[in-house]
Amino acid sequence: MTEQILSDWRAGRFRPVYWLQGDEEYFIDRLVDHAEHSILRPEESSFNLTVFYGRDAQWGEVVNACRRYPMFSERQVVILKEAQHMRDMESLMPYLEHPLASTVFVVAYKNKSVDKRTRLAKVLAEKAEVLTTKKMYDDKLPGWALQHVKSKGFGITEKALAVLIDHIGNDLSRIVNEVDKVLINMTGRKEVTEDDIERYIGISKEFNVFELQNAVANRQLDRALRILNYFEANPKAAPIQQVLPLIHNFFSKVYMLFGVNPSERKSSASLLGVNPYFMKDYLNASVKYEQSGVERVLLLLHHYSLKGVGIGDAGSSDAELMKEMVVKMMAD
Repeated sequence: MTEQILSDWRAGRFRPVYWLQGDEEYFIDRLVDHAEHSILRPEESSFNLTVFYGRDAQWGEVVNACRRYPMFSERQVVILKEAQHMRDMESLMPYLEHPLASTVFVVAYKNKSVDKRTRLAKVLAEKAEVLTTKKMYDDKLPGWALQHVKSKGFGITEKALAVLIDHIGNDLSRIVNEVDKVLINMTGRKEVTEDDIERYIGISKEFNVFELQNAVANRQLDRALRILNYFEANPKAAPIQQVLPLIHNFFSKVYMLFGVNPSERKSSASLLGVNPYFMKDYLNASVKYEQSGVERVLLLLHHYSLKGVGIGDAGSSDAELMKEMVVKMMAD
C-alpha cells in the first residue's frame, strides 16, 4: 500500500487525509519524507507546507492550519509527526468529518493503531487513506533487502546478504541506510560481496554472528571460540542479547525438521521459512546434533539468555557466558 500511495502522489492524485499508523516506522517515515519534500515544488513549500510535532502541537493550531487555503498553489500540505504523543484525539473529529479538498493532511501515528471500535476509526475509514504497518517477519527480511538492492540496479551475494541481515536484524531503516552506504562506494561493479559489507559497514566477514552460528551448527568448537574471542575484544560487535535470539531461531528451525518425513526434509525450506540456498545448513545441523542434541542446545540458549540479563549469574561478561554455553552445547 505504501507504493500505491507514492504512485498516486507522483501522479497528482491526493486524498485530503492520510493516517499512517502501526509498528513499522520505515514505511511511515518514507511517506512522510515524500510528503514533506516532494508533493510541493520548492517555490510552493515556503507558503504551503506546515509541519507540526505531536510533543509540542495543539489541536487548535493543527486544525486551523488544515483549514487554510493554499497560496499560489493548487494545494497545501500539513504534516503532523509524532501524533501518538497527542491527547484528546476527538478534537480532530470536526475537521476529519469535513476535510478541505485543497489540503493534504498527513498524520504519522507511530507504534500505535486507532481502536477500530471507536468513532475516530470509523470516520478515518470513510474520509481518509489509512495505512497500518506491521513489523516484517524475520524470514521476509532477506527477500525485502534483496529487492531494495535490485531496485538500485545492483545484486548481492547470498552470503553477503545473510551477514548483513544477521548483523542488523529487523530494522528496515538501518538496512536501507547501510545498503545505500555500500552502493555509494561501488565503483565499476554491480554485485555486493562480503568484502564490501566488511569494508563499508564494518562487519567482519570472519567474526560475526552468522559465522558463529555456522561454527556452532557444524560443532567446530575451536572456530566458535576464536569468534567469541573477537567478540570479547570488540564488545559492541555482538552483544549476547543479539547473538542468542539468532542462534535460537536457527536451532528452532532445525528442531522443526524432526517433525518432517526424512524423505521430504530437503524440500522443507518453505515450511521453515528460510531461503532454499541455506537449507543445507539446517539439514547438516540436524545430522550433527540429532534431536536430543538440538533439544539440549535450545535449553542451554534459554538458560544463558536468563544469565545474560543477570538471572542466576554474578557479573560474567557476555563473551564468558557464550564461551561456557558453546562448550556445553558441543559436549558429547
